[in-house]
Amino acid sequence: MASIKRTNRGSIREDLSDALAQHDIHDSDLTPEERVMLNNILRLQDVRAEDLMVARAEIVAADIRTTLGELLVQFESSGHSRMPVYDDTLDDPRGMIHIRDLLGYITKAAAGKRRNGKSAAGKLDLTKVDLEKELGKANLVRTVLFVPPSMMAADLMARMQANRIQMALVIDEYGGTEGLISLEDIVEIIVGDIEDEHDDEDELIRTGENGAMILDAKAEIEDIREMLGGKFNVEDHDEDAETIGGVIFSLLGRVPVKGELIDAFGYEFRIRDADPRRIRSIEMVRSKKTAARKAKAG
Repeated sequence: MASIKRTNRGSIREDLSDALAQHDIHDSDLTPEERVMLNNILRLQDVRAEDLMVARAEIVAADIRTTLGELLVQFESSGHSRMPVYDDTLDDPRGMIHIRDLLGYITKAAAGKRRNGKSAAGKLDLTKVDLEKELGKANLVRTVLFVPPSMMAADLMARMQANRIQMALVIDEYGGTEGLISLEDIVEIIVGDIEDEHDDEDELIRTGENGAMILDAKAEIEDIREMLGGKFNVEDHDEDAETIGGVIFSLLGRVPVKGELIDAFGYEFRIRDADPRRIRSIEMVRSKKTAARKAKAG
């Protein structure tokens, strides 16, 4: 691994950045995933809230007049554990609701209380729960942060941690809601996608038009090789990379931008989807140069 020493003229950040940029990946003790993580940590100071936010049109939120029964259905259909709460429109946000608070409220109401003030252990009577009660009247709405689009992700993460708040709404200069960002979104800048057992598992490799392969960046090299009949050798470049996203990152030393074309290993890789944090989707086709050589040889 490259030696990183602090000099009088440079910072540790600059030294680490130089080491990651210049050090030969073949001689490095770092895996491609570790290099990605270190680069992402360095990039954190350059990422703004607007780079990470869920756009307004994609926000799943609850009206403060939504009934508790409707809210349960909304949580189930969205798959989210938190949702912002608004009054009339998203431009009048009131806070957020956590599914844990909703379930806690329902459980307490269903358990009821005896005359001695204690709940009947293990016994729930859901008929005691008023699912027609409006969210705003149940005292379940928590505080959210309001931040400008230009706020740096590192500063927002520190503020979220200090206030123990995991959701922020991005507000534009006119006071309108522009987007939403969670603490998990910021953490994913560093570690990549965080998925749980409830997330849908997408198909990692599929066939596109004209013989192209559409790859999720998490598609494993062994699976791609199997699809190609064993003809996909990337080990000469990086024997430690396990996913196609890791291979492309180690090849470039950075996260490519959407639409970027990389010609390597006899194939062309077009970045179909990527953000400042990671590669998401790739289109892979036989390189035109390779195809031309084969046609000439034949």
